[in-house]
Amino acid sequence: MPNAVFPAITPDRVHHWGGAALLVARRGVRGAPPSWSPLPFTPAEWQVLHGLPRWRQAEWAAGRLLAKTVVSKVTGRPVGEVEILPRADGSPRLSVPGLQVSLSHTAHHVAAAVAPGAVGVDLCEVSAAPSVRRAAPHVLSPAERRLTRDSPELLTAAWALKEAAVKAGRRCLSGEAPRRVRILALTPPLLSGGRRALVGGAGTATLALVLP
Repeated sequence: MPNAVFPAITPDRVHHWGGAALLVARRGVRGAPPSWSPLPFTPAEWQVLHGLPRWRQAEWAAGRLLAKTVVSKVTGRPVGEVEILPRADGSPRLSVPGLQVSLSHTAHHVAAAVAPGAVGVDLCEVSAAPSVRRAAPHVLSPAERRLTRDSPELLTAAWALKEAAVKAGRRCLSGEAPRRVRILALTPPLLSGGRRALVGGAGTATLALVLP
């Protein structure tokens, strides 16, 4: 079911917000081997790709291709000259000086965002609301859970905002990092620490973009 609470983000079109560029697309054929088409990956990227479990390869390829497309549209560089490799902490490192990148996947969608500084993007399918509800006490404070009013769209927005914020800080959702990010409001989104946040509906998913 599409997200009816937040503004729709048009897929397959680069959106500019707060200095960041964002692109969202529906996932293609899942599980297809990355060798069925000449994908524009560098030798180092191919090495990373082939080192992943087979079930993870299509997801990894989809995210990198989308991110390369955004960077190409923003900078004019050919897609094949854009390289995205994992840092030691697992976060994506972009080869283009002065730009940072963030990626997110679900079973049905993929999103990529680039910005001159730190950036975090996250997708959460609205259908995942029951799982979010069960995990919420570990990530959301009582006050934040009250903001969601147990709405599937607001629950997934809260989860995506936390995830995007900790990605922007190159942290993970486990531990204390999500507790240090406070959600003050959801419609419109307002975060602590002067962070700027955007929430939108991406088909059947909720998307959050966070900039420090």
